[in-house]
Amino acid sequence: MKPTISFEDFEKLDLRVGKIIKIEEIPEADKLYKLTVDLGKELGKRTICAGIKKYYPKEELKNKKIVVITNLAPRKLKGIESQGMLLAASDDKKAEVILISPEKDIETGSKIS
Repeated sequence: MKPTISFEDFEKLDLRVGKIIKIEEIPEADKLYKLTVDLGKELGKRTICAGIKKYYPKEELKNKKIVVITNLAPRKLKGIESQGMLLAASDDKKAEVILISPEKDIETGSKIS
């Protein structure tokens, strides 16, 4: 288990519902996809690099709604600036990874609190 954080630290996270609108291969990356994610009117579209290639074919990701941390500092992966992080659950060995999605349909960009 990771260290306990304060409620104030948790409140700093900006979690939103995003919709994957484009999935691209990244040359020489066996784990990563380059995703274009629509985060609604306020935040627009973002590029997110995600290590989910082993677990999801492209066809399964198109138009999928997911949960995204939108205020994480950008990070370069394989020369691409990743502008957020999607949330996923995995077992200890990462043999299985599943994306976290809203239970019901909700507007893209909706805040998670």
